[in-house]
Amino acid sequence: MHMRLRSKALCLLTLSFVLVAGCGKSAEVEPANDKTETVPKGETTMTESTNPIEEAIKQERTAVETPAPTAAPNDEKTPTAKIEKSIPFKYTSLRVVDCGKIEKITYTSKDYFGDESEVQKDAFVYLPAGYDTSKKYNVLYLMHGIGGDEYEWGMTGATSRVKSIMDNLIYYGDIEPFIVVTPNGRSAANHAKDGSDFNSFYVFGKELRNDLIPYIESHYSTYADNSEAGYDLSLTREHRAMAGLSMGGMQTINIGIGECIDLFSFFGAFSAAPTSNSASKTAALLKDSDYKINYFYNICGTNDGIAYSSASTAAKNLPSVCDKFKDGENFMWMELPGGHDFNIWYLGFYNFAQLVFK
Repeated sequence: MHMRLRSKALCLLTLSFVLVAGCGKSAEVEPANDKTETVPKGETTMTESTNPIEEAIKQERTAVETPAPTAAPNDEKTPTAKIEKSIPFKYTSLRVVDCGKIEKITYTSKDYFGDESEVQKDAFVYLPAGYDTSKKYNVLYLMHGIGGDEYEWGMTGATSRVKSIMDNLIYYGDIEPFIVVTPNGRSAANHAKDGSDFNSFYVFGKELRNDLIPYIESHYSTYADNSEAGYDLSLTREHRAMAGLSMGGMQTINIGIGECIDLFSFFGAFSAAPTSNSASKTAALLKDSDYKINYFYNICGTNDGIAYSSASTAAKNLPSVCDKFKDGENFMWMELPGGHDFNIWYLGFYNFAQLVFK
């Protein structure tokens, strides 16, 4: 390890950023290789006694995904979902009828972190049961953590927990059907999980605006009218949402709200990572914006040693520093006992799915 990483002078400045390295990885995803990574401008690195990659592996192994149940209960088709501290079995059970489906897509993007050369990116798309091209659908872009990729949310097949939650919320009539997209949040040529520089997370806004959203809206039945040359994406921002766990929560705050407020109107941050913009910075970025925030939902475990402090700083007092957020109207901060894991993240998704597009 380079001597600069052992500098005690850096230690006191870098503790919060070191914790990012442990954010957002499911047990199914291989850890990043043991390489020293560069740090975003204005940030510093590690403590003298902690290897950030080792810390990442340690934390990622504690992020437990609870397997989806294998049979659906025989409940009446009645909406009963509400904002909860745990997800009722009814909404996590695996449906065998009235199911949505998941497709894997490949779209063309650029290496926005490098020379902007052309790259091919993969993502998964959830389409609700009865998806009909004669109808229009809202779209949620759901982001992963620093140790993951497009696979981290597990939205890859019939037993997906995200799919089960969506299938049941739609089946029981709790929500209107919408599309969910889980992309790879690294905008770099080496975007695969092994070896990607995490700084590429910070330029993902370019990929959203230029490549991913246009692809989704030209291949699926959304509210956009891509038949028009130079279509203005802001015209349909009411029909887009962005949310994510850990590093994906940072992207939602820094990129979704901070850079792409013209593209999205609903936001969800689940255990937002330590480099998330502070509430005061978000307020400053929105000061002259005319765009309305339809909803911003936040959740974090109080035992989360990685993200609780930063997530609190990023969002807990937003309504007191920015008049675009009204607690109980278009803003929610939710905390409960829990760590940096999928018990919090799936709960966050379940709650957010009920709040979005309302």
